[in-house]
Amino acid sequence: MPELPEVETTKKGLEPFILNSKVKAVNIHFKTLRWPIPNEIASIKGLKSLGIERRAKYLLWHFKHGSVVMHLGMSGAMRIVSSKEPLQKHDHFEVVFANGKALRFNDPRRFGAVLWQTQDDPLAILENLGPEPLTDEFDADYLHQSLSKRKGAIKNAIMTNQVVVGVGNIYASEALFLAGIKPTAIANKVSKPRLAKLVEAIKQVLAKAIKEGGTTLKDFTQTDGNPGYFAQQLNVYGRDGEDCFKCESTIKRKVIGQRASYYCGNCQR
Repeated sequence: MPELPEVETTKKGLEPFILNSKVKAVNIHFKTLRWPIPNEIASIKGLKSLGIERRAKYLLWHFKHGSVVMHLGMSGAMRIVSSKEPLQKHDHFEVVFANGKALRFNDPRRFGAVLWQTQDDPLAILENLGPEPLTDEFDADYLHQSLSKRKGAIKNAIMTNQVVVGVGNIYASEALFLAGIKPTAIANKVSKPRLAKLVEAIKQVLAKAIKEGGTTLKDFTQTDGNPGYFAQQLNVYGRDGEDCFKCESTIKRKVIGQRASYYCGNCQR
């Protein structure tokens, strides 16, 4: 599933093509994704984009009267192509620009979303979200306070959008490894100094993954069709049964909160 670095990579890939580009046509080839694509999206025809930003794992594509809100779901990808290029299977949504380019949203599993948000009516899915992990707002003081009443596993806690957005399964495992914290550690029992290490590890892992264009394990590709290269730098994720790069102990796998988690029992406590 595309996580924050993959969504940020997608945003950066789209931005130079769609900013100030006039929309010539909006084509809905398959209306029902995770939710039905609303007809109001056609109202961007004839307009120029005012910009695009990321909030959590959502992309908000702004116009003067509202925003197209997009989510990649489990297998979604967006790419910029010539509008004359034949559609691929699972190309469900398309915006054609006056310059002959087109943005196409491809989603084989159809868990992604293309929604419309007016300026005065924000979507409920964007409310009550925690801070962005790469901002100053996300620090040890904040995390310590947020986890003070959470008695579940630390890995589940940092993957909760109300605590901090965008720390998905891959990057949670990697950050906990760098911080030396076992993923099953009880969230409100982790000391503040250790949480400070975790905050820095989360920022480090996410920043590096964005620099490498995200992580391609199966479905994700960048807007130019290339894979993300961070998979080549994973320390624990997907490496169960292999030697730890630090201590040569065997990497373990454990299901926590219905998600596979990977860790080194020697390096992480």
